[in-house]
Amino acid sequence: MITVEEHLERILAQIEPGAGVVLPLAQAHGLVTTTDVVSRVELPRFDNSSMDGYAVRREDLRDVDAEHPRLLPVDGDIAAGDPGGQQLQPGHVWRIMTGAPIPAGADAVVRVEDTDGHVREAQFRVEPDEGANIRRAGEDVRPGDVVVRAGTRLAAPQLAALVSCGVTEVEVRPSARVVILSTGDELVPAGGEVGPGQIIDSNGPMLEALVREAGFFPVHVGHLPDDVGVTRKEIRRHLDTADAIITTGGVSKGAYDVVKEVLTGEGSMDFLEVAMQPGKPQGFGVLGKRKVPVFTLPGNPVSTLVSFEVFVRPALLKLVGRAESHREAKAYALEGWRTSADRETYTRVRLSRDPSGGYAAAPAGGSGSHLLGGLAAADALAVSGADDEEVEAGSEVRLVLLRPRAEIDGRLEAEERLLAEADEDGTA
Repeated sequence: MITVEEHLERILAQIEPGAGVVLPLAQAHGLVTTTDVVSRVELPRFDNSSMDGYAVRREDLRDVDAEHPRLLPVDGDIAAGDPGGQQLQPGHVWRIMTGAPIPAGADAVVRVEDTDGHVREAQFRVEPDEGANIRRAGEDVRPGDVVVRAGTRLAAPQLAALVSCGVTEVEVRPSARVVILSTGDELVPAGGEVGPGQIIDSNGPMLEALVREAGFFPVHVGHLPDDVGVTRKEIRRHLDTADAIITTGGVSKGAYDVVKEVLTGEGSMDFLEVAMQPGKPQGFGVLGKRKVPVFTLPGNPVSTLVSFEVFVRPALLKLVGRAESHREAKAYALEGWRTSADRETYTRVRLSRDPSGGYAAAPAGGSGSHLLGGLAAADALAVSGADDEEVEAGSEVRLVLLRPRAEIDGRLEAEERLLAEADEDGTA
């Protein structure tokens, strides 16, 4: 057997990020830039007011204060969106709104709060500083300035900045199209009639959801029978279009492990045992002219889930140039549990609040890789090392989160509120 770290290193060593493609900005949300993106314009594009107030000449308000106010005539209003071109005459002012262009001759804006707010003749109670409340053209960004660095995932703030900077398209790494194949004569599609000895295919829908939640495009083809010819033809068919392929089942040592039989000796495929529980039988390689990564995962649902989080997710992220670290956390064990000797163990746990405000973890459901009952309640996988025979109550454990941290925290906060309300009502 090899370690989890060794198998992951072997996988990542064979993953090459996809080539960049140029996309309209609206289609690039969530994708990663391959080059620096520069501004085509200056921001702000023109001198404008940062406040509602009056555009003035400082010379006209010299020595003004609350004890010595001054009245000046108002020549009119300048609103946001005004084309500009106004001229400020000595001894006059313009009433101006936030974002409106500064009239020629003005060198400051006095806030409306520092005046009486009149529209024809306003009283001023301050002497403004040079450039007060004026946003100068180009003070934020100038043409050619780098707005977004290469390797940045484009979220809402980046899109807003690029739109403002006149950028209409960017070069990014496209999202991955991931084909999912479940194998086994015993499988029945969700909603189908289950006969004797058959089970519902839960791996396909689960992987489809995991791939989508990770930000990629899943293509759940369905399930394959335990037939060598059909399996070989189906996998080869997707090598021309898929960016990655995931199969489940058929990779152990059984007489009907068809996936292993079909792919042994193909491309760089390697089937091996990894020192982990669950998920020991694993397979990976790149196939075809396009060197498509192919992950062959064990068929038990919990093994499939653990394998995706530990091996598939990091590989897909590298494929599209993304990096994530927020899926790991720490917790204290609320109770003890046994682990598998000589193997890294992934235990499904439900999280609660530790008295210190951190996470506390307790096992969710049984430890078998076929047991689905506790899976729905699990917030995370608690990882224990190969040298650990058990997790002791009160010890710190490393977590791989199965839900977004904000979602977990939101549930815990809601539970705390309900408990506090029950205490107040005396019903707890």
